[in-house]
Amino acid sequence: MQLALIAAALLATTGHYVLAAPANATLTSVNATMTTPDAPMATIMNATMTTTNATMTAGIATVTTTPTVTDSWAAQISPVFSNMAISPEPHFNNGTIDTNSTLSRETLNLTNYPEVWKSPDPKHPEVQAMIARLDWDLVPNIKKRKSKKGDLVFKKYDEDADPDCWWSASGCTEPKLSYLPPDLYNCPTKGDWGLTYDDGPFNLLDEDDDDAKTENPYAEPRLYNFLAKEDLKATLFYIGSNVMTYPAAARRALSDGHTLCSHTWSHPPMTTQTNEQVVAELYWTLKAIKEATGVTVKCWRPPQGDVDDRVRAIAHQMGMRTVLWNRDTNDWDMPAPGGGKLPPAKVDGYFRSWLEQEKAGKNKEGVLVLEHELNHATVNMTEAWLPTVKKTFNVVSAMTCNNVLQPYWENVTYQAIH
Repeated sequence: MQLALIAAALLATTGHYVLAAPANATLTSVNATMTTPDAPMATIMNATMTTTNATMTAGIATVTTTPTVTDSWAAQISPVFSNMAISPEPHFNNGTIDTNSTLSRETLNLTNYPEVWKSPDPKHPEVQAMIARLDWDLVPNIKKRKSKKGDLVFKKYDEDADPDCWWSASGCTEPKLSYLPPDLYNCPTKGDWGLTYDDGPFNLLDEDDDDAKTENPYAEPRLYNFLAKEDLKATLFYIGSNVMTYPAAARRALSDGHTLCSHTWSHPPMTTQTNEQVVAELYWTLKAIKEATGVTVKCWRPPQGDVDDRVRAIAHQMGMRTVLWNRDTNDWDMPAPGGGKLPPAKVDGYFRSWLEQEKAGKNKEGVLVLEHELNHATVNMTEAWLPTVKKTFNVVSAMTCNNVLQPYWENVTYQAIH
């Protein structure tokens, strides 16, 4: 299909839309301006594309793509946020990172957001406006999952056939729907270590909190200072509630050159949510990150990895690629506030075995590793192991190792990353 036809198809629709496509291509630009944000979603664009580099500035969607490889991914909506304070211009520090300064504890305006760590109201007008912009014909009719005592219920689901590409049941990362892109779950290049942290930014506790003395020395910017000293970049999957209460930490991470992604507002298993609840969880997190940092993210990670094609279809239309992992440290389960009972020696063993496998030449691809900025135990663990990991692996942001070099919808000049 010619680029002119793609542009014509875009211009024939209304609303702020962009195409999504796979990575790696020489780029040619197509500019499409659309005006009605509440119009129905554009139909799937049946085109041959290899790369989309899409940006949003003042309501103008810029689609950049070169037709070479056949693909048919569904159109994405460039997010638009109502009732938001003017977000800062994105700032990227290309010089020496200051690891001595403290961060402001000023929050975003709490009255403009749902209650932190609570399931957002899907009937909120802003959420309903977002819902109205999605093409629900592209969201498969998959029932929401059930959970019992915090555990997902797999009874009656055919895990072998896996009709819904339900990761929690089967580990599926290749959607059954041809118009959805595959999940990112590894680093394609052997020897790469994709560095990721969930659940941030790690907030300071109030001084009268029982755990404040133990945890606050490890709250941000502790991890970001460590990564700066080690000259490492990571992909950070942020919980919207944490961003709202500690926006300065998110700004610091962006400035340092880390890649920001969404990890929902309140951290539920997403397949247990209704369609409207899924939209609410994603919308408020996108908005909080945008207001705090000035960027709108293109990536998200489902809590516990719990995703199926219904949830993927919603997240994709809202502008985000699903990112999972192929190495899990289980560091969240170590004894610490918010943790469990996993002995730290077990986590040490995971790191040790991954290094041994790489040295023995057993890996055919790179690894994408799940860690957390959650408590003193998780931060201690990454500080203990990353200097050693660097001696064997090429440690990079998980989005970088997947060749996602412009991870935001805004047309920003992103610093050189590695």
